[in-house]
Amino acid sequence: MNKLRAYRAVALRTDKREIVHQGTIDVASIRTWLKDPVQ
Repeated sequence: MNKLRAYRAVALRTDKREIVHQGTIDVASIRTWLKDPVQ
């Protein structure tokens, strides 16, 4: 979870709609996982 806080939109929750916020979390998670898939 701490790695996701590096993404400003996730940390501040600038999106008003839940579906958009969840999509932002999904994209940030995938990008984090692709950078270091072992952890």
